[in-house]
Amino acid sequence: MHIPSSASQCIELLSFEEALALSGQSGGYDTDKWIYIPDFYTEYRYILGTRGKNPLICIGINPSTAEPDNLDNTLKSVSRIAAGNGFDSFIMFNVYAQRATRPDDMDKELNEELHRANMAAFRHILANVGEGVKPAVWAAWGTIIEKRSYLPHCVREMVSIGEEYGARWLCAGKCSVKGHPHHPLYLRKDELTRDFNVLDYLEGIK
Repeated sequence: MHIPSSASQCIELLSFEEALALSGQSGGYDTDKWIYIPDFYTEYRYILGTRGKNPLICIGINPSTAEPDNLDNTLKSVSRIAAGNGFDSFIMFNVYAQRATRPDDMDKELNEELHRANMAAFRHILANVGEGVKPAVWAAWGTIIEKRSYLPHCVREMVSIGEEYGARWLCAGKCSVKGHPHHPLYLRKDELTRDFNVLDYLEGIK
């Protein structure tokens, strides 16, 4: 089980641009199939997904131990839901980029450096979907968003970036009593995505 060695403020971070420039150099996976940034296992992850022209962009809270060709059950579900809804690929992104198997181990305070890099990664994803494709963003963070007070702030910034690219927000499964979108785990493999009014949602979690 992966547990952070320390708060992310205590480790050296690659910016997204630095990690992107190095992507594909470490070997060990098919770079024609996978997107993996940084492309080696470390305490944070910006992007993990498959390559395609019409991806389903899934937004969780924080990365797991998953890597190319070694997906956990959540990522396997994401892959199935993407395929079942007509997408040719998936991209797993997260509200916060720190790897922590247990959400309780996430940074107690927002690491601004890590957050800025993560938002640069989100902008990169939205800017590089297939030509003529409106980004499809699946809100899938579940109730874990309540774990840290900075997480809704991160989502608000993502929504603002998404507006620049005409992002279409989706959810799948039943939302929680407080309106949080369902986590990918335990969804039926034939679950359909549907429109998600993320602005109304954010108003409700102020």
